[in-house]
Amino acid sequence: MNDVLTWLLDAVQSVDPVLRTVIAGVAIMLETSVLVGLVVPGDTVVLVSATAVGSVTEGVILTLVVIVGALIGESIGFWLGRWLGPRIRFSAVGRRIGEHNWVRAELYLRRRGGPAIFLSRFLPVLHSLVPLTVGMSGFSYRRFIAWTAPACTVWAIAYVGVGAAAAGTYRELSDRLHYAGYVFVGILVVFLIAAYGAKRLISRGEARHMDREDDDRPSAPVGD
Repeated sequence: MNDVLTWLLDAVQSVDPVLRTVIAGVAIMLETSVLVGLVVPGDTVVLVSATAVGSVTEGVILTLVVIVGALIGESIGFWLGRWLGPRIRFSAVGRRIGEHNWVRAELYLRRRGGPAIFLSRFLPVLHSLVPLTVGMSGFSYRRFIAWTAPACTVWAIAYVGVGAAAAGTYRELSDRLHYAGYVFVGILVVFLIAAYGAKRLISRGEARHMDREDDDRPSAPVGD
């Protein structure tokens, strides 16, 4: 396994550092912009790019580019929501996402306000819909950025940090341990499982909260 993994990591590292960084930034920009995040695996691209980080400086630059890319993508979503939100929502693509997801994003934003913007960066589906929904709401762009910038920063540091740490640990151990490849894979798997678990816990918590709100709403009077 070590030979295959070393070949893969060397292949990623052989790509020009500037090109790697730009690809990661563009990928995360697409992932966080309007609806593209439902199909573009930007987090995977960032994680792979991070395995080629060879110094603290490279890691910092990659993290900064990813943060900027995420903020550009979120900003695109916000302004498209402000200018074309209803058209996008009721377009063929918007209908395929499902009206329940749009309603979910609206209720989430209405109930949580700013924290909903922060947490949505870590939630499936909502991370693409919330910027659009915020744009359609009365939130100002300044307030939106104030909440999404810290979320993008935490996300970027986590993904770049884990990818670089896993690859660095593997390179240190590969010459001494034949199972170093499993250590590398294990680190990534544990991180991805933890990230997925956290997303599921937050999503379930929000779903239960919305169900309780629905139950508490008075039912419409029945006509005679």
